[in-house]
Amino acid sequence: MGRHYTSEKILLPMAGRNLAVYLFRPTKNQKPPAQTPGILWIHGGGYVLGMAKMIYISRAFPLVKRYGGMVLTPEYRLAKQAPYPGALEDCYAALKYLQAHAEQWGVNPAKLMVGGESAGGGLAAALCMYARDKGEVNIAFQMPLYPMLDDRDTDSSRDNHGHVWNTKRNHWGWKAYLGKNYGKEVPPYAAPARQTCYTGLPPAYTFVGDGEPFYCETLAYIRHLQQAGIPAKADVYHSSTHAFDMLLPFRSISKQAARAFEQQYLYAARHYAAPQPPLPQDGKAPWDGCFFARDSH
Repeated sequence: MGRHYTSEKILLPMAGRNLAVYLFRPTKNQKPPAQTPGILWIHGGGYVLGMAKMIYISRAFPLVKRYGGMVLTPEYRLAKQAPYPGALEDCYAALKYLQAHAEQWGVNPAKLMVGGESAGGGLAAALCMYARDKGEVNIAFQMPLYPMLDDRDTDSSRDNHGHVWNTKRNHWGWKAYLGKNYGKEVPPYAAPARQTCYTGLPPAYTFVGDGEPFYCETLAYIRHLQQAGIPAKADVYHSSTHAFDMLLPFRSISKQAARAFEQQYLYAARHYAAPQPPLPQDGKAPWDGCFFARDSH
């Protein structure tokens, strides 16, 4: 049997460097362009670890293979290469590229979505805030899974001794990402839990374990969205393992979480849309001359 998808590596010219993004498109289970979302998926790793090819074990991969979605995932700069706002800048560049090429790839431009796990979920939330405020890209739906949102200790991230992610590692990640600004007031684009205005953000779905560090900040984020009148839901599972669905996929709660996530995605694909603002007056889309390379993996 052939693969249910194709993958390409694309290099986006940036200032003095290239940003690698990986494009995954369905070859089976394809849908008409009007029904096809374009999903920017952002890998996790506490802002200090991880790689774009974690997509293969992520919740986003089945959205391509089973449901005909199109996924773009960026190899954003980690904190050691570039503290905040480096990762956010890279993710926004990838989002703009997705917007500019949606119709070319058979994607409905009104169905652009963002998501990610852990720090990738934090970046997804920050990206929604940044895109809302800039007014250049409209996002229809967000999926920040057990997101890393708050640089301050919460009741669940304080004195947490989890094996995968815990208080010590959380402090390490935030110190690396915020650099000299750690422990100071930072904008919500850096730590989305500091947001005070949730109006105009996209509908959201997430899930989280009740014993992991990001339990409190995940539920607080969803509560703030709901209070702003935005459809938002969080499912809670009994687990102290951060990213349990990726690391322990054989467990029944992981399978349950995956099924619920996919159902929420399908609902969003049918019901949520955010038409894009018009292109600049010159009509030119960014990065029309990018470098393409077939992904060998």
